[in-house]
Amino acid sequence: MLTAIVGINWGDEGKGRMVDLLSQQYDVVIRYQGGNNAGHTVVNDKGKFILNLLPSGILREGTVNVMGPGMVIDLEHLCGEVERLRQGGITVTPENLKISDKATICMPYHKLMDCLEEDRLAGKKFGSTRRGIGPVYGDKYMKKTLRMGDLRNLAGLKERISDIVEWKNLTVEKGYGHEPIQAEEMMAWLEQFGTPWLDYICDTTLYLTKAADEGKNIMFEAQLGALRDIDFGIFPYTSSSSTIAAYAPIGSGIPAKKLDNTIGIMKAYSSCVGEGPFTCEYFGEDAKKLRDAGGEYGAATGRPRRVGPFDVVASKYGVMMQGADTIALTKIDVMAYMEKVPVVVAYDIDGEITTDFPVGERLNRAKPVIEYMEGFGDLSGCRKKEELPKAALDYIQYLEKAVGCPIQYVSVGAERDAYIKMF
Repeated sequence: MLTAIVGINWGDEGKGRMVDLLSQQYDVVIRYQGGNNAGHTVVNDKGKFILNLLPSGILREGTVNVMGPGMVIDLEHLCGEVERLRQGGITVTPENLKISDKATICMPYHKLMDCLEEDRLAGKKFGSTRRGIGPVYGDKYMKKTLRMGDLRNLAGLKERISDIVEWKNLTVEKGYGHEPIQAEEMMAWLEQFGTPWLDYICDTTLYLTKAADEGKNIMFEAQLGALRDIDFGIFPYTSSSSTIAAYAPIGSGIPAKKLDNTIGIMKAYSSCVGEGPFTCEYFGEDAKKLRDAGGEYGAATGRPRRVGPFDVVASKYGVMMQGADTIALTKIDVMAYMEKVPVVVAYDIDGEITTDFPVGERLNRAKPVIEYMEGFGDLSGCRKKEELPKAALDYIQYLEKAVGCPIQYVSVGAERDAYIKMF
């Protein structure tokens, strides 16, 4: 069974929590795109863990985790992330973590360029996490990056690093007016933070092909959501990689394999980190109440997330882009304080009411059309469908019909057992 776990909305839907829950059924968990620009928060019996680069299956004993060729890897961040896990009692070895030799290395100068450009844009910034993701993906397609496999021959990289740094300084020094990058410092960084991973680097295509052919259960874990996809998201306020399920086999290194199942993760309300159109957005006291109730602060950056009611228009589009077979609905317990539950059922664009997700300037002009449903109170103690109050069941069934996809799981808390299987 090859299953993709993907975000339906803007990211931050609770994918890490669901991957951790479902990974007990899988032999292999793979991250297939992105870098450390987003975070997955998981709570288990050993504590609370925030994962930026590592697949969430790393928290399950007996699960093999793969960082695929579609990823961009900040070696320094990876060292820190693994060290924090080990301090929390999590085992990370070459037996349970395999890193693709084709994955791209995110260098310090990529982070520098990300910051320089965001500072230059000032009020017109894209809302980057300043972790180098856009610059490193740009360099990848310019064929001016290093890959994890290159770490096996550091001595042979000196001339290549020197050439890349010379090219980079045309922009860093002569464009932004920043002090130049030093090739010697880049080599020292690679040696310090790259050599610990030599035993972990391998041809993950061979490993995964064999695993799939042997009938092992493989899970593909996405970062962010459909609305942050570089092609199909709210461009240009997107990530720089493909976040959709269809890319999973490619970004994992097994493009000839086909998915058997796609589970879309969808939050019971809306949240968003970063800039760009967010039609359902709450402001003022309404936003503060929902943000505080849901603990809506970015796992990677700590930034307050923008929040709002569930957005039918955006979610229906996300389900279509992801090709979701079923949905896991998360954080419905957060809405316990609401006497009336708001839902954005349509957009008003210059007087025209639409339920089709727009792009470009039309999305910028969209205004929410909101309807209200009955509140359902505290659901955190529910563990069976029969324990849910009628108002909660009505809300769940309404969302199923609105987005055109059955809801299989409902999360009512952060703990591993705090969920309901609907069928």
